[in-house]
Amino acid sequence: MTHLSYWIAFHVALVALLGVEYLVHRVVPEIRRKAMVATGMWVGAALVLAVMIGRQYHAESATQFLAGYALEQALSLDNLFVFLLLFRLFRIPAEKQPGVLFWGVAGAIVLRGAFVAGGIGLLNRFHWIEYVFGAVLLVAAVRLLKPEAVEPDPARAPAWIRWLTKWRPISEDQEHFFVHEKGRRMATVLLLALVAVELTDVVFALDSIPAVLSITRVPFLAYASNILAVMGLRSLYVLLAAGLAKLRYLHFGLAAVLAFAAVKMLAADWLAVGPVMSLVVIAGLVGVTVGASLWAERTEAAG
Repeated sequence: MTHLSYWIAFHVALVALLGVEYLVHRVVPEIRRKAMVATGMWVGAALVLAVMIGRQYHAESATQFLAGYALEQALSLDNLFVFLLLFRLFRIPAEKQPGVLFWGVAGAIVLRGAFVAGGIGLLNRFHWIEYVFGAVLLVAAVRLLKPEAVEPDPARAPAWIRWLTKWRPISEDQEHFFVHEKGRRMATVLLLALVAVELTDVVFALDSIPAVLSITRVPFLAYASNILAVMGLRSLYVLLAAGLAKLRYLHFGLAAVLAFAAVKMLAADWLAVGPVMSLVVIAGLVGVTVGASLWAERTEAAG
């Protein structure tokens, strides 16, 4: 049982780190350098927390946290690819994308916390839910075997977007979420992009929360690893957006990671996979597919 002081200190630290990230974005002039500093800060925060957990509890807890964090970071790469498609669909300029992601991440914190609490509560009360979660992860793994289209087709926008734009006119303004035009208050394309990011995170949470619960059932470890991975999404997106399309085999690695988490859940009564092995498998699967993608890209360029 994690002491209440850890929960309080964790959220105080989150607010402080957000303040530091804000200062970084104000002081550092170049956008990629800002993203590099912010990404390093959030990864460093995760490592520091792992050390603190190891000292306060034991090494296995720290390893569970790191394995959960690595899992969520790996799955977040798929989030980033979908965010890229959404921003292209809504034609959101690059300088406005971090602002949309900031508010999207803020909403994700509340959402992920509720999902973690609900998932652990169900698993503790109903053992058979473990098999449901495992099945969900297997379905998600199969779904990831089919790569997303690189260029979105505006004519095939989600149904809720087409319905909303017909029901209520949407401003093309990309400076604010709401504007006053033609004598009335109107939502903007920027707000639609934010709503799409939030809805996308709901879908991803249905996969990622069961996945992290295959690593640990300790509420604080599951929540903290999930939130720290999500907090780094904005800066990670800026760093990787230009190169995401080059990772052609990444979806195979992510599908394998989800399948691994599913097998862990479905076979938990007969097969015990420790956090160290989980960390090695997750890093290995993602590393191999990223390396294969970069090698294929370099081979094509050389040929």
